[in-house]
Amino acid sequence: MDLLRSPLHDRHVVLGAKFAEFGGWDMPLEYSGVVSEHTAVRGGVGVFDVSHLGKALVRGAGAAEFVNSCLTNDLGRIAPGQAQYTLCCDADGGTVDDLIVYLRGDDEVFLIPNAANTAAVVARLAQAAPADIEVIDQHRDFAVIAVQGTRSDEVLTGLGLPVDHDYMSFTTGAVDGHEFTVCRTGYTGERGYELVVPAASAGAVWDAVMAAGEPHGIVPCGLGARDTLRTEMGYPLHGHELSDQISPVMARAAWAVGWAKPEFWGKVALEEQKAAKTVRTLRGLRADGRGIPRPGMTVRDASGAIIGEITSGTFSPTLRQGIGLALLDPGVADGDAVTVDVRKRSEAFTVTKPPFVTPSTREA
Repeated sequence: MDLLRSPLHDRHVVLGAKFAEFGGWDMPLEYSGVVSEHTAVRGGVGVFDVSHLGKALVRGAGAAEFVNSCLTNDLGRIAPGQAQYTLCCDADGGTVDDLIVYLRGDDEVFLIPNAANTAAVVARLAQAAPADIEVIDQHRDFAVIAVQGTRSDEVLTGLGLPVDHDYMSFTTGAVDGHEFTVCRTGYTGERGYELVVPAASAGAVWDAVMAAGEPHGIVPCGLGARDTLRTEMGYPLHGHELSDQISPVMARAAWAVGWAKPEFWGKVALEEQKAAKTVRTLRGLRADGRGIPRPGMTVRDASGAIIGEITSGTFSPTLRQGIGLALLDPGVADGDAVTVDVRKRSEAFTVTKPPFVTPSTREA
């Protein structure tokens, strides 16, 4: 099957991007290099094309109430104009996807799922929706441009875009007559914004962002740097820290579950899992030496017994050492000494609570 392409694909070709497949899309992996792009976001500003992410609209009388009865988090905790991290689970508590919900009002909700899971999320919602509620797949209708880093405010201000709204809230903005949504969200741990732009306007908005960012040293960044940045934060990635076999309880994402709600998909199974406390749960690992963990590697305790498996691992450009996320047996505690089987060697690690790097997402 041919890979889908972002509306910005031609821009990335001109910039010399290296491409890779992500969720069925041909997306930029890197431009100048993962480490330099990562460092630009931590110390300045970078721009990512994340148009592969899904987009879906749920509208009709009581749309927000309907979505709230399906997904795990409680939309009652937020107001229109705010966004919320939530999860779509199956009846067994497995994670179909994790996604961001944009609450536009009681009768309209916009969703951003992961690229590979958009069709599944849309299908589940559409099947469950009453006749007067529409669920519309808008995957190809919008681009998403993420401006991330300590100088992201300066870039948006240079374009006349709003920067005074709170973390996880959204508003509208315009550049040269192109209107779009400006949400103070991101996947890097730095202050930043995600611009949800109609596909036909994507090129013009990207060009404007690049021009406004030039005085601030803006760097185009690929999904390779996005992955190292999110790993430093301990953010989950579906297919690694979440899956149909890895529940929100196991991923330590129970904070994104509205336990007091009367219903949501997977509620009974998740409540049982939470009460039993017998499943492996997600932990952070920080290398004591030069070991770099990778997904699938075995984690052992001091006696050599297998206690878990790496779900994500990388060299941290910020810390200059190996870090990872792992599903570990109950009873493993922060500060415990463990080893990871790295290329037939036993490398020492310490269990730690993410994030590995202090986030700046909520800076005023």
